[in-house]
Amino acid sequence: MQQNHSVTEFVLLGLTQDPMTRKMVYVIFLIFYVGTVVGNSLIIVTIKSSWTLGSPMYYFLFYLSLADSCFSTSTAPRLLVDSLSAKKVISYNECMTQVFALHFFGCIEVFVLILMAIDRYVAICKPLRYPTIMSQQVCTILIVLAWIGSFIHSIAQIILALRLPFCGPNLIDHYCCDLQPLLELACTDTYVINVLLVSNSGVICSSSFVILMISYFVILHSLRNHSAEGRKKALSTCTSHIIVVILFFVPCIFIYTRPPTTFPMDKIVAVFYTIGTPFLNPLIYTLRNAEVKNAMRKLWCIKIISESNRRIDGFG
Repeated sequence: MQQNHSVTEFVLLGLTQDPMTRKMVYVIFLIFYVGTVVGNSLIIVTIKSSWTLGSPMYYFLFYLSLADSCFSTSTAPRLLVDSLSAKKVISYNECMTQVFALHFFGCIEVFVLILMAIDRYVAICKPLRYPTIMSQQVCTILIVLAWIGSFIHSIAQIILALRLPFCGPNLIDHYCCDLQPLLELACTDTYVINVLLVSNSGVICSSSFVILMISYFVILHSLRNHSAEGRKKALSTCTSHIIVVILFFVPCIFIYTRPPTTFPMDKIVAVFYTIGTPFLNPLIYTLRNAEVKNAMRKLWCIKIISESNRRIDGFG
């Protein structure tokens, strides 16, 4: 594929141009990013270390936390560096890499959220067949398919980005590289590419959101046949999932399912699903999940006891 190399770098305008506000942005999003990495890493370590978290739901939560960490890392470090930089330059190749990473890990998160909804549906609506349907082999195959599907989606996005010719203007009114702001700089008619963008990212976001909301509606409707304790536990789990789904998909749908035009609020909306949701997911899944909290406590107790024994042996 022939690439246009007349533009070798772009300038990211970031969230704001005000120096004082940029320092505030740095502090706020540094806290968000560190919290995202630490929180999701803690979930990953806890699930891998605890034998009590061996069910498919936690298997998928492991990959959701992994996707969250990588998804946030695809945008947050650049935002932090640019908040303290006078000139926020990103090379053409780095920009294309960021487009690929953003869509790859974002798409993995979409697919994992769907798998988590399927897992909850089978567990609540078909409990007797749950061990057979959601076996370890089936879960592994589903995760592999999610990675393959995300790779195909990202390749399609990067092909669209590489086809865009850039003739001069290189100011991206955003804090990261994505197709929507890049379309504004292309010196060609972008109607067809925007249709392809909407039919790819837009359809994935919209259809996934509809599927997820329908599945959770079916799950919640089926809870009327369960005991009070069963309803309470299932409702708590599903509520957590629904909160995550809404926080992630509503901003995505706003960005990727409209004509090729940008609005001043696009950057703030993008913050919700690129940085906000990965930060909130660990809080939502731990604060509302007794099993995860108990496993974390046991893990820390074991660590503290091991460290104490090591120090005692050292003094001995």
